[in-house]
Amino acid sequence: MPKLLPKDLFIVSTSMQCLFPKTLNPQFFLRSFNNNTRSKSFTVRSMSSGSRMFQLKVDPLTGNSEWVVIEEEDEASGDSTKQLLANTSYLDMLNDTRRNKAYREAIDNTITKPCHILDIGAGTGLLSMMAARAMDHGDSMGSSGSKGMVTACESYLPMAKLMRKVLHANGMQRKIRIINKRSDELEVGVDMPSRADMLVSEILDSELLGEGLIPTLQHAHDKLLVDNPKTVPYRATVYGQLVESTDLWKLHDLYNTEKGVLDEIRLVPEGMDSALCVKRQQFSMHCDALEENIKLLSEPFKVFDFDFWRRPDSHRVMELSVKATDIGTVHAIISWWLLQLDEKGTIFYSTAPKWISCPTSVEGFNSSISWSQNWCDHWKQCVWFIPKNGLSLLKDEEVSLLAVHTDTSISYETKTLSQNLELGQSELSAQKYQITLPPEKIALYSDVNWRCSMLKAIKNAMKQKTPSLCVVVDDSIFLAVALAHLAKGSHVLSLFPGLQEKGVQYLQAVADANGYSKDHIEVQKMSELLASQSSQEKLDLLVGEPFYYGNNSVLPWQNLRFWKDRTLLDSILSEGAVIMPCKGLLKACAMYLPDLWQSHQCLQHVEGFGHSVVNSMLGACGGLPPGQENPTLPFSVWQCGESKKMSDIVTIMEFNFLKPISPCSGKAKVEFIARGKCHGFVLWIDWVMDTEESIVLSTGPEQRYWKQGVKLLKEPMAVGSHRSATTDCHSADIETSFNPSTGDLIVEYAFL
Repeated sequence: MPKLLPKDLFIVSTSMQCLFPKTLNPQFFLRSFNNNTRSKSFTVRSMSSGSRMFQLKVDPLTGNSEWVVIEEEDEASGDSTKQLLANTSYLDMLNDTRRNKAYREAIDNTITKPCHILDIGAGTGLLSMMAARAMDHGDSMGSSGSKGMVTACESYLPMAKLMRKVLHANGMQRKIRIINKRSDELEVGVDMPSRADMLVSEILDSELLGEGLIPTLQHAHDKLLVDNPKTVPYRATVYGQLVESTDLWKLHDLYNTEKGVLDEIRLVPEGMDSALCVKRQQFSMHCDALEENIKLLSEPFKVFDFDFWRRPDSHRVMELSVKATDIGTVHAIISWWLLQLDEKGTIFYSTAPKWISCPTSVEGFNSSISWSQNWCDHWKQCVWFIPKNGLSLLKDEEVSLLAVHTDTSISYETKTLSQNLELGQSELSAQKYQITLPPEKIALYSDVNWRCSMLKAIKNAMKQKTPSLCVVVDDSIFLAVALAHLAKGSHVLSLFPGLQEKGVQYLQAVADANGYSKDHIEVQKMSELLASQSSQEKLDLLVGEPFYYGNNSVLPWQNLRFWKDRTLLDSILSEGAVIMPCKGLLKACAMYLPDLWQSHQCLQHVEGFGHSVVNSMLGACGGLPPGQENPTLPFSVWQCGESKKMSDIVTIMEFNFLKPISPCSGKAKVEFIARGKCHGFVLWIDWVMDTEESIVLSTGPEQRYWKQGVKLLKEPMAVGSHRSATTDCHSADIETSFNPSTGDLIVEYAFL
């Protein structure tokens, strides 16, 4: 190792700072470093060569990850950067006119003269430009003549590069200084000439605290701001409401919902009620989509206030007493926040669900406050699940809640639930074998129809041939337990690429309850299986859901990793081996999606500032130049606001899992069955479990367990059925091609 000189050192910008030499390959360092951080990107600075960013990129068909280097001045990485930015929520935020207007009005009202303004998490620089414009206006109205300045802090290098383009397009490049660092790396006297007089920021997620609001404000007040600074926003208040909802209950309580299932498989046996569970955290969700299945059991209640204008505490506990307004069972606490943007309390923004329609019902609201409710995806409501099967209440009964916030999250405990103490002890003892799953997977595993279909497919496969060796190729916990239970004379292997050791401990823990011995099923890595089986018994049954642990927000065809894994195992498949599913059908339908399209449409002017330069980089639809297409993105269509099917469902192409993975393509004609606007095509995969195609499991938009791929149109199209005597478009051709080397699916369409 050569002697390290100061110029040879990099600073890796994450939640902590680390140094490593230029001679060390940062890919190896950062891959291990990422295991202990929440960040998926790192800004690396060299004292001699400027900034570069390492962005984590995962190959959807192998699960392998690599670090993509984005240089400060590198334009060659444009395509990869586009894909990274298209998967963010920047475009949705910039299309939120209610948010933009509220910030603009608050900034205009707060800035009355030139001063030093710090913008943390500057994004495209919208708030910075608002602040600079407000100072110019204040100066022209007869201020002292002193010059103000704006420091824009943006740590994400691709966005910082895009911000420079936006500032240049608006002639603001000389008025705003961009610092490509985290705010806790800024130093007065180095990055800023003095402490800032005012803070503008938008570092809020659906929970409010998840993007590091508290530590960011703490550092800013300690190191970057003057005493008693002005801030926009001024204050945020979190509210909650007790609700009953069987839909929400099924998303977390597999132990009790599984009791209603008549098969003999027990994923959560008696006494192991936390073996499979969701994380004890709040989950962001469009609760308006569940409104018909939600019964309100309390009035909204205030939980916490957070003041931006003073240093916040890292930890607080609040005891709350909430009166039940109706008889029922509390399954969840739904929460949202109210943002007061100005000091006077005249400008507000809320993430409340639509049923909170009367502002005066919440303490602190003024009846004169406007209350528009446009759909947006970047901020949702949050759901905190009440443990087990909920808390039964009588009308007017008092519920004692304990609300706790840390630096990054808010949690609740219902003190009247005696089992909470027991729950904490059982969770402690279950840590060795406990597996946390997404709420949608918990609900799927208790779905009677899905379980019956899976078990029928397994039994049918075993009728064809008694398997000697069975392999669960993915992370399907259900199939692993079901095979071990049903295939008593077989050797069962689970690859569990994401679960690994946790999966081993779980399978051993539930063995007795499901009637199989602990040595009947084992977990192996793909490489170990290929090495051990190359000259031994062949594989007779290969199964998958498909489900890969950690792939919660991927496009449907990225679960074709199953096909890739099946191909790797081709050499050890026996003659006549059964593969389940045996086929995937790419399905599509045209849909009316006005809210989703509106939130992703091309930007022109945002509160008076041109933003057209960001459209192609952020994956916008509508108004793009010829030859440019917006990407297909993953969404849970049932949560995408107003929606309606405008066509029948068509099959575009098949993925044949009985053969090794290969390029494939397909084409289908979509006939419109309703008159109105078409905003895009929704695509998904139906998994065909058997060669007779008697068992087909759909992941389409009517299902709530999966995300679909949505290809939004360049412009909404007026469509109608052939029966209607109109000039509307009656049909469209949709064509797709799958590239197995990248896992990409190209989607093209033409209206006829």
